[in-house]
Amino acid sequence: MKKSIGVLLLSGILASCGSNPSKSISEDDSITTSTMTNKEIVGTFLGAVLTGDTTTMHELANADYIQHNPFIPTGLAPFIGMLPVLQEHGTTAENIRMFQDGQYVFMHNIWRNAVPFGANEMVSFDIIRLDDNGKVAEHWDAMTPVVKETASGRTQTDGPTTAEDLAKTEENKAIAKAMVEDILMGKNPNKITDYISAEQYDQHNPGITDGLDGILEAVAYLTSQNNMFQYTKIHKVLGEGNFVLTVSEGIWNGTTNVFYDLLRFENGKAVEHWDVIQPIPTEGLANDNGMFGFDQ
Repeated sequence: MKKSIGVLLLSGILASCGSNPSKSISEDDSITTSTMTNKEIVGTFLGAVLTGDTTTMHELANADYIQHNPFIPTGLAPFIGMLPVLQEHGTTAENIRMFQDGQYVFMHNIWRNAVPFGANEMVSFDIIRLDDNGKVAEHWDAMTPVVKETASGRTQTDGPTTAEDLAKTEENKAIAKAMVEDILMGKNPNKITDYISAEQYDQHNPGITDGLDGILEAVAYLTSQNNMFQYTKIHKVLGEGNFVLTVSEGIWNGTTNVFYDLLRFENGKAVEHWDVIQPIPTEGLANDNGMFGFDQ
């Protein structure tokens, strides 16, 4: 129940990422999504979740809303049925980054007063898919506790937030995909300098220091412990300009995990990295959709 509450709250609290405030809708006052960006639709929907505005939620989301968080039932009605938890726990959250790739909106968030969800503060990535009619149709996420003292001295969420080089979105997505395949999946690990800048690599994984040296040190240590990350499959690559999010599956600490890696690029090389790693549960599941299930 703790994780179930937590993920629900996360979805609602992201209201700060939308530019339009949520509002109740009557028959004579409906939201016209045709004039809204996908980011605005998502922000308005999540604002309605936070305030318990079920009318707006029904207006903006499909009744068969597909849920990939393993602890929340799929469908809009069961989701709405959990809304009273919002007021009960008083959790708040802050949207740090929001990007758009076609019908997908992907977000980087930090939420607080989240003890019922596993830690007082949590970091998450969330992905929302809108259908062809502009309706909220599907949700994925992953989360991890905030670590106060990190190896690099950076936080898990600080750094640039605005996408640049929008014309290079597809190019950067291709580089990110190849980087995961070659470096993290082990196809061509010696090509690491083809993908990561030797001059700058700002690291936000709390256990790794900045730069290429930080990566090499982490690999050496994990290998010595027989516990190196084993990425096995890339499920989705999303990007806007110089920011790219990859969603992958793999093995770590003896469990199957979902790996969310956000990369920032400059001149064709990664210069900054954020991530969330979450074990994929096998018990206590509220739906059978899995944590992936993306249409490629």
